[in-house]
Amino acid sequence: MRTFEIGVILPGVAVQRSAGLDLREAARHAEDAELDGVWHGDHLATGGPTLDAPIALATAAASTARITIGAGVFVPAIRPLVWAAKQIATLQHVSGDRLVLGIGSGGGPGQWRAAGVPFDQRGSRTDTALELLPRLLAGKETRLRDEPGEPAVELTPATAMPPVWVGNASRIAIRRAARWGDGWFPSLISPREVATGRELLSASAQEAGRTVPVIAIGGVAALGTGSEVPSRARIASGISGAYGRPLEEAMEIPLTGPPQQAAERLAAYREAGATHAVVGISGGDWRAQVDLLAEARTLMHR
Repeated sequence: MRTFEIGVILPGVAVQRSAGLDLREAARHAEDAELDGVWHGDHLATGGPTLDAPIALATAAASTARITIGAGVFVPAIRPLVWAAKQIATLQHVSGDRLVLGIGSGGGPGQWRAAGVPFDQRGSRTDTALELLPRLLAGKETRLRDEPGEPAVELTPATAMPPVWVGNASRIAIRRAARWGDGWFPSLISPREVATGRELLSASAQEAGRTVPVIAIGGVAALGTGSEVPSRARIASGISGAYGRPLEEAMEIPLTGPPQQAAERLAAYREAGATHAVVGISGGDWRAQVDLLAEARTLMHR
């Protein structure tokens, strides 16, 4: 039976404030529970309270010893590429090479305007980042073709390139993952969609002459019972409204119920080809939810 790793998204600002839970304590709690990774998203001007992803992940790295530090997902194209490379290299250094770098090109047009980067360049700039980041992190002189004057730079100290998981479930993202990535990292999709994407991923990797990347799914969970734990229907309704997906499709996505039920649901993703899950907590006490998720992980490994 293939191993299956489970990571958790670190609590957002609102949860930290309401639960009296800072990032250091949260990261240590996830590590003590024997989850496999702690993750943080990358958001700029969303209209709500968010933290800078590299700083948040550096805090988690400094507070832990073994757990994976995951960017889920980092958006290099919204930054000058050399600055993105410096942030990634620093995270690798301070974490002791524990970084897994999810990469995407998401965020609404408002975020890109706030960063001064044309929204319609996000795809091409992401491709450039995927191509050039290994050279930049290796300390090799690299010409930055998307920047004015195409300056050549050499960053030191050199660091190991972290595994790159390309986010999104689109065909473009799957082909990017096959060409440049070590993993394909879609979020909020069903096991059936994972299996379909895996076919394109395998074919695209074969065309590129590369090993088929691993598959990591992004999910949401509210395990156990209690008045503070939202129902599957409530979580699915939120997904449907936020992403314009039919409610019946969204109902397939949340991990709910006791840990055994969550383990069975995650096993369906494993059967579809996934080897990792990165889970966001949708309600309930964050620490208790991490403990229940860790119990589901244990059940999957029996």
